Amino acid sequence: MEGSLQAADVSMENMIDTEIDSLVQRIADVRHEMSRAIVGQDEVIEGVLIALLAGGHILMEGAPGVGKTLLVRTLSDTLAVSYSRIQFTPDLMPADVIGTTVLREDGGGGKSLEFQPGPIFANIVLADEINRATPRTQSALLEAMQETQVTVGRTTHSLEKPFFVMATQNPLEMEGTYPLPEAQLDRFFFKLHVPFPRKEELHEILERTTRDEASMGVNAVLDRQVLQQLHKAVRLVPVAPHVKEYAVKLVLATHPEQPANTLAKKYIRYGSSPRGGQALILGGKVRALLHGRFNASIDDISAVMLPALRHRIILNFEAQADSRTADDLIREIAGTTPK
Repeated sequence: MEGSLQAADVSMENMIDTEIDSLVQRIADVRHEMSRAIVGQDEVIEGVLIALLAGGHILMEGAPGVGKTLLVRTLSDTLAVSYSRIQFTPDLMPADVIGTTVLREDGGGGKSLEFQPGPIFANIVLADEINRATPRTQSALLEAMQETQVTVGRTTHSLEKPFFVMATQNPLEMEGTYPLPEAQLDRFFFKLHVPFPRKEELHEILERTTRDEASMGVNAVLDRQVLQQLHKAVRLVPVAPHVKEYAVKLVLATHPEQPANTLAKKYIRYGSSPRGGQALILGGKVRALLHGRFNASIDDISAVMLPALRHRIILNFEAQADSRTADDLIREIAGTTPK
């Protein structure tokens, strides 16, 4: 009897390993297709894939022309899901994002109210230059990003899953922009910095973009069903107690009110919310899968700590005066946090 139970456990483990290997290969296919249109940016692409598989939203920040919008559009092309783009401008209204109720008249003269969905009703929503919209319009995304639904009047409309908001913003032009409120920033799973391409990558970009555009096309290699399977697989990845403890210590170390947090007391006004810890754990799980492991390690947590925490801590005036950045402080905090 005991031997048959052990055999069943081994069989189940082999089945899980086979399924995980198959799903990881599908993600490798997505990465390969994206590399056909995106030059370099390996860390950014991995960050996007991690957030995608964890079911989180992404905020990408970078100078104009570094490929932020192209990256999101390319990702949507590799997935057989619906996609919409919203160009955020100062005159954009909340109804332009979530939709509105209109009065319809039928052939018999009768009238009825009908909801006309906005562009947010898609699986992948590109919020381009999100910080150019007014706070009123930005707030239209809050309910959708947190609860996967929107409320118009007294009626709540559910959004189809999976649902991802991938927003971009330009850090250089501050005139005519509105900083994202902390409540909205916290709803982004990762904040990714998109760097300027290196010399070799710039050569390749020029080569690809000055020839026949047909050669840059990508294929859809992942559908909604497989994406949902990947989301479930991520939740099954085990995390050892000491790895969870390290994630908790990192989050608490960003809070200035915690005892002995001298660095945080000096430079940080508010520390990370619990969502930061969730992003560390889920991001670590996905990274483990992407690297062929079915268990998250402290190295996985360390690899995702910057995109998971950099937008969740608020620096004080002294940090700005000393030219300290969130990334610098997170690295120093991690260096003094026991593992």
